Amino acid sequence: MDPKFIRNFSIIAHIDHGKSTLADALLSFTGALSDREKKEQFLDNMELERERGITIKAQTVCLKYKSKKDGETYQINLIDTPGHVDFSYEVSRSLAACEGAILVVDAAQGVEAQTLANVYLALENNLEIIPVLNKVDLPTADPEGVKKQIEDTVGLDCTDIIHASAKEKLGIEDILEAIIAKVPPPKADRSLPARSLIFDSWFDAYQGVVVLVRGVDGVIKKGDRIKFVSTDKEYEVLRMGKYMPFPEPVTELAAGEVGFIICGIKDIRDVQVGDTVTSAKNPASVPLAGFQRIKPMVFAGIFPVVASEYQNLKDALDKLCLNDSSLTYEIEKSLALGFGYRCGFLGLLHMEIVQERLEREFNLNLITTAPTVVYRITKKDGTILMLENPSGMPDETQIEKMEEPYVKVTLHTPTDYIGGLLKLCEDKRGIQIKMDYITEKKVIIEYKLPMNEMVMDFYDRLKSITKGYASLEYEFLGFEEADLVKMDILINAEPVDALSLIIHRSKATTRGRALAEKMKELIPRQQYQVAIQAAVGAKIIARETLGAIRKDVTAKCYGGDISRKRKLLERQKEGKKRMKQIGSVDVPQEAFLAILKVED
Repeated sequence: MDPKFIRNFSIIAHIDHGKSTLADALLSFTGALSDREKKEQFLDNMELERERGITIKAQTVCLKYKSKKDGETYQINLIDTPGHVDFSYEVSRSLAACEGAILVVDAAQGVEAQTLANVYLALENNLEIIPVLNKVDLPTADPEGVKKQIEDTVGLDCTDIIHASAKEKLGIEDILEAIIAKVPPPKADRSLPARSLIFDSWFDAYQGVVVLVRGVDGVIKKGDRIKFVSTDKEYEVLRMGKYMPFPEPVTELAAGEVGFIICGIKDIRDVQVGDTVTSAKNPASVPLAGFQRIKPMVFAGIFPVVASEYQNLKDALDKLCLNDSSLTYEIEKSLALGFGYRCGFLGLLHMEIVQERLEREFNLNLITTAPTVVYRITKKDGTILMLENPSGMPDETQIEKMEEPYVKVTLHTPTDYIGGLLKLCEDKRGIQIKMDYITEKKVIIEYKLPMNEMVMDFYDRLKSITKGYASLEYEFLGFEEADLVKMDILINAEPVDALSLIIHRSKATTRGRALAEKMKELIPRQQYQVAIQAAVGAKIIARETLGAIRKDVTAKCYGGDISRKRKLLERQKEGKKRMKQIGSVDVPQEAFLAILKVED
């Protein structure tokens, strides 16, 4: 198809603003699905996405639409993107394959934190933005008020804003016509050597690696030999096609088009997201810019419950990284948990989703340690160490200074909850930057927060304080010096390395006490007494004692001198002591995540 009849666009929105429902409505209106094939959240095809009602993976679909204005048939490539802050890398990759974006804003809830973040991403990519007010049919909708909000906070001209209701199929035709009128066609020169951008990939057990590409120059045909520029690997194109929304084979993918390529690739390291695909015979001289590697902000250890599953965990992580390129991992050994991997995530939801996908999609049984952030340590000899794992912290005598990461947190909240939110941020060592009332009932609060305080239980407490009405978006600011210490949890005087954490000195005692109490609840009672202690260096700052399960050995001893009973109890005590020396305490999975749930 001529590039002037192609439109590539994304849908961007805050979580739960009706983005997936709008994608369903577009599929239905263009006739891409028959009545039998229709189902809610069609593009959210992962079981986890349906359960949680969120989009995790960007999905593409190629639609055919005949315009009412000029009567021409257009090929519209839609990329449905996630709305949660933890999946913003997924959004940025999708936007790189587009020329335009539909900004969906809920007419009842108004502008939320992630709305702004996604708009800025779209503007960085020089995309044409089409604002759409969704859910205008709701009784609580305030189209005029929200329209003014978008103009004031986002800075978009909303004179021609489209009023829509994806559920009621209102305004869908207006959206399609706006895409054709406002989104520019792709700049595509098909006479140049082939260059296509890989913006997603995944592993298929039967076909090998499936590569999702956006054609930039030239044409790739079935049977061509292609080359992946960064890995310098060559393959023959066995199959290619487009999602319409089900996969349909095509014989070529020309510049400006979006589709998938299958070459029977079995080694997943041969393909990298952001790489350039070019012709092996006539390669392009300059590769495409690709994507900036994103740095993970949250780290946690993932260990198999059964040691023999270690290799299966490695294979599963390899395959998942192909599908989720923001995930990083490296080998880690723990005295308590054996061999596993230290994984880097973009946030807590991202970590939760990765763990669930590993367990569901690859049938693994895993233990995940409590998440930590990365710290910067300057030693006395001048070397700088980036510390991801508390167990790797050097001795205090070797440390010149420790720095922790700070983030700028933007909170959008109804005015009723301001007091509770300010107290939460102050409790978390936050520094207020500004507070703006965007309407009488809505306020934007900006805080500078240490990231390790945000990782603990910030999001859960934010949602409970505001009854779920507040939204949150954050960006990394940099490292700042802080008085940090390493706190160990000792069980029967043995430190459990997987439960170590780095904490601000002022909070060490209260958190240590709370954590020891929580461990006492979670660890099952043994045949002998178990001492649970929190320690900073050699100093014990908290202790709880878990009582032994005792058998009443004196039940059969009735009558006679008291010394008979005492002798039996002394013998039992000796046995318990011996048992404690050789016994080991099993720490349940909940204990490793208890660090998160402990209130200071």
